[in-house]
Amino acid sequence: MKEVKASMAGTVLNILVAEGDAVSAGQAILTLESMKMEIPVEAETGGKVEKIHVEVGGFVNEEDTLITFGE
Repeated sequence: MKEVKASMAGTVLNILVAEGDAVSAGQAILTLESMKMEIPVEAETGGKVEKIHVEVGGFVNEEDTLITFGE
């Protein structure tokens, strides 16, 4: 399993994938807002979305797990 972690603290603006979706490397999976900037978060590798650990409007800290991918 591969985890995508937050690179900075911020608020989840939107989630662009759903559990069960297949994604490819470089695909935008969600958007964070931090210091009034929108930061797209991209999948580092391809895989299937197994678990989304956040919700829109939720606050995350740096290194929080956002999404878990399987093979």
